[in-house]
Amino acid sequence: MDDPARVSRLLLESATMLAQTGNARAIVVYVDALPELEAVPPRTILVVRDKQDLQRTKKLAESNSTTITVPNVTLDRFGQVKLAAIIALSNRIIDLGDTVVFLTGPYRSLIDSVVVMNIGAEYELFDTTDQPSIDEHIKRAVFHRVLSLALDLGQHGREGNRVGALLVVGDARHVLEHSEQMILNPFKGYHEKQRNLLDAQMTETVKEYSALDGAFIIRGNGVIETAGARLKVGISQGLPSGLGARHAAAAGITANTKSIAFTVSQSDGAVRVWRMGKLVAGFEPSGRDPPHPQTPRES
Repeated sequence: MDDPARVSRLLLESATMLAQTGNARAIVVYVDALPELEAVPPRTILVVRDKQDLQRTKKLAESNSTTITVPNVTLDRFGQVKLAAIIALSNRIIDLGDTVVFLTGPYRSLIDSVVVMNIGAEYELFDTTDQPSIDEHIKRAVFHRVLSLALDLGQHGREGNRVGALLVVGDARHVLEHSEQMILNPFKGYHEKQRNLLDAQMTETVKEYSALDGAFIIRGNGVIETAGARLKVGISQGLPSGLGARHAAAAGITANTKSIAFTVSQSDGAVRVWRMGKLVAGFEPSGRDPPHPQTPRES
């Protein structure tokens, strides 16, 4: 079949039927992956990345669809599914145990695949056994901002250069007890409003300090306590093969506190999310910007 738009419409019809027969909670689709439509099926969650996507949802207003916003990073099909699921779960639009139909395709291209998923054990990030729910101790906006920052660092690095990073969010008092400063705290002495991640002006500051060794420690309300901190706990046993000290520290701190850790791998830009000592989500950018070539020094 040569017409991509026709394929997309047929997939949307199939998703509608699957949602009805399987009693699915919702259909989830990135709005930029839809062909030109005047409406979408009931119980559709539209995923937007930017203002242009949001503008397009207004044309679909009659469908009364729910809208969620995700970081604008290049991910493969399943990465897009995982990201949409995590944001929808964190906003309590879907719940653990729900069946959800995802429509997906290549980044910024029309849908070409249907994924039917039961939101279950693979989303341990939202398992509240012996843990508070995310929005009880970490503001949803803070969780989203840190995830977005980590994904942005993973894809783009800092000024074209690859960087690794570790950001620990929530339960900051206990996290600090398990840490020590490797350098002078660059955030010490600043008012809390001046060092809150929810202030857009902090984005570049965090990116700048991401080149430092050590971890960012961030309160659940977004206030950055410190950067360049060494975490004195670590778990290496049971880590996936190939993961090093940064990931061991993320596993260790989340096993010993009620925090969530985000790691950015310097080697490949992969972003991993840790909770309760476990790797609970991972994203590998599929279209990572290459680093800038080094400028030769003048002799």
